[in-house]
Amino acid sequence: MPHLADGLGYSDKVEKVKPSGIRIFDNQVSKIPGIIKLTLGEPDMNTPEHVKQAAIRSIQNNDSHYAPQKGKLALRKAISNFLDKTIHVKYDPETEVVVTVGATEAINAALFAISNPGDQVIIPTPVFSLYWPVATLADANFVLVNTAKDGFVLTPEHLEKVIEENPKAKAVILNYPTNPTGVEYSEENIKALAKVVRKHNLYVITDEIYSTLTYGVKHYSIASEIPERAIYISGVSKSHAMTGYRLGYIAGPAEIMAQIGKVHGLMVTTTTDSSQAAALEALTNGLDDPEGYRKVYQERRDFVVKALNDMGMETVKPQGAFYVFAKIPEKFGKDDMKFALDLANKEKVGITPGSAFGPGGEGYVRLSYASSDENLYTALSRIKDYLQKKGN
Repeated sequence: MPHLADGLGYSDKVEKVKPSGIRIFDNQVSKIPGIIKLTLGEPDMNTPEHVKQAAIRSIQNNDSHYAPQKGKLALRKAISNFLDKTIHVKYDPETEVVVTVGATEAINAALFAISNPGDQVIIPTPVFSLYWPVATLADANFVLVNTAKDGFVLTPEHLEKVIEENPKAKAVILNYPTNPTGVEYSEENIKALAKVVRKHNLYVITDEIYSTLTYGVKHYSIASEIPERAIYISGVSKSHAMTGYRLGYIAGPAEIMAQIGKVHGLMVTTTTDSSQAAALEALTNGLDDPEGYRKVYQERRDFVVKALNDMGMETVKPQGAFYVFAKIPEKFGKDDMKFALDLANKEKVGITPGSAFGPGGEGYVRLSYASSDENLYTALSRIKDYLQKKGN
């Protein structure tokens, strides 16, 4: 096995970035034989058949050459039409939409495009642990804002205070419905946040990848309020069970999208042809597909929330996505990593420690209900057994 030659070194900036705590924990517990994992946001359902067939036709038709860097125009038009219908913002498919390799690449491209050294990026937590490492790589400083005392929602008052304390703030990142809590922002709250963002002349990077999976509430995009400063990110991974296709998109004002498109091209050149063909089908003939997934997830949510509450694990009832954020009972302490590891080793159930999602996540665990009914029933039975054994 080769070893790095003495003195070569590597990037100090990259060395400082920690790998995702979610993935580290998942890799660790995956080695346990017979474990049921509720750790990752991976839909257990299959991609719709008509979407799969579109990808197959693309391959059979030798659709295997470089696509335009920003994505095929037909797909960009479909994205534009979809956003016009859903969030009521008209994006020019020629200049204001870029197709990306998942929402992850979109987040990278956005932060690299807007950030200068020393700029501050405000990130409400607990939240998916991607945003702050990417901010570091983009030479920005991140400001993690604990929202636990406000029901895991960033309030306009809290945002005002954070901006006052961080005068170099350049952008706010929103992710809603939120991973890991499943909390959805109300239209009233979004409008109030938009006023603060406009007042302080900030960007808002809004990651709305779970917007098609809401339960009993209507999703309202902040891009509808302040399209001139919103960088909108989404994709088909969650809406159409297409995580492996790695197909996301990003939309915003033409001026910043020109820079985002430049970063995107330098990162990946372009997105895979067959994935674009599948996404085009999903966003033209598959607009009703998420409804079937939503019904299944809502039933699972109700089951999981009730089961956990009955066990004494207080939960925030999710209004979207497919996660439950549950508080560890007080008698077990607040060490969520210790709790999750002990559960994995003794009862063979993998759930993610809340501290992986930043400040406010300590003492909580995240369960993904994007798993089979059988797995959920068995896992919750094992969690109940674990709590009873530990409590005695």
